Amino acid sequence: MNEKHYSPKTDAPPPRDVSDPALVARARAAASGFDLPGNFAGIEPYGSGHINRTYVFSMDQGGKRLRYLIQLLNTFAFREPFGLMDNMVRVTEHLRRRLASEGVADLSRRVLSVLRARDGNPYLIDSEGGFWRAFVFIEGVRTCEVIDSPRRATALGEAVGRFQNLLSDLPGPRLAETIPGFHDARRRFAAFERAIAADSLGRAASARREIDFYLANRDGFDRIVAALESGEVPERTTHNDTKVNNLLLDETTDEAICLIDLDTVMPGSSAYDFGDLARTVAASTAEDDPDSSRMEFVLPMYEAIARGYAAGTDRGRGRGSFLTPTERELLPASGRILTMLMGIRFLTDYLEGDTYYHISRSGHNLDRSRTQMALIASMDRHRGEMIAATKAAFSGIG
Repeated sequence: MNEKHYSPKTDAPPPRDVSDPALVARARAAASGFDLPGNFAGIEPYGSGHINRTYVFSMDQGGKRLRYLIQLLNTFAFREPFGLMDNMVRVTEHLRRRLASEGVADLSRRVLSVLRARDGNPYLIDSEGGFWRAFVFIEGVRTCEVIDSPRRATALGEAVGRFQNLLSDLPGPRLAETIPGFHDARRRFAAFERAIAADSLGRAASARREIDFYLANRDGFDRIVAALESGEVPERTTHNDTKVNNLLLDETTDEAICLIDLDTVMPGSSAYDFGDLARTVAASTAEDDPDSSRMEFVLPMYEAIARGYAAGTDRGRGRGSFLTPTERELLPASGRILTMLMGIRFLTDYLEGDTYYHISRSGHNLDRSRTQMALIASMDRHRGEMIAATKAAFSGIG
């Protein structure tokens, strides 16, 4: 395990404006520090991530342009980036070995390829203390904010189940916790209560209805944490952020190609990944829709996710799912728990001044918290059907 500790020159998150000329110049300089043949051919901002700042850059290699991603890691969110990159290298190398052993082709599209800087490290620290890393750009893929097809939902569920399955035999040591307590419901609720009590920006009055909703729905919120602590379910290597847009789909076939955004891959519960899928895939609209009345839980999409996920956890050759019976029993409740967790995280960030999640309008995080409220209420109306659908999905696997 990496013993190094990162000491940032500033305790502030990276600049929000990825098109800022000074930040683009830093990205250009950092790109030149990675060990790639050819001539630099251009750079521009890329993507819409909340946390890190991402650019795509091109290299002219023998008359052909090849694209790569370079990213300024948000060390305000990820305080121990060396451990994070150790995790990422170990996980991607293990995934690549497992897939190769199964005869899977096209590995550079199936698994993120972490590039090395000229000093051999899988990262580069610039003169301002910025922590950069780079990846091969995966071509011919796209992401979605909302999945509108059960067939796609099944593919996404299977990709997440298979991801966990492939990592179920990852050898020790234990991965670093890149964000300690990331899905710890008790810790998140305590932070929420502190934000309410402090009300440092005087926003609590404008969010009273939302605050009261989450306070009233606390029962059962720590069920997954309690199961892990008691040993009722095993600790797994999990992605921990399986929202829809962290899965790449092939532009032509719609096949789920690759899970990205591996910053939060660390020890966790299988239910965390399944729950975040349910929260984002079985939802009728985007999580930041300003009209929360459009948010509903979509049962057919949940059924599709469950079928795909169960298939992905199947170890094959009649050996059944790698999940324990108790893990499977947690799955129907996990969607509600993860929705609740994200709702209070959005609302906490709103109360504290929108310092964590990127916003593009006033009240953006408040809107996000409201859609999660609507989704929780809708899930509650379908609780029995969710339990039945999950049991049915695993019934043919064993």
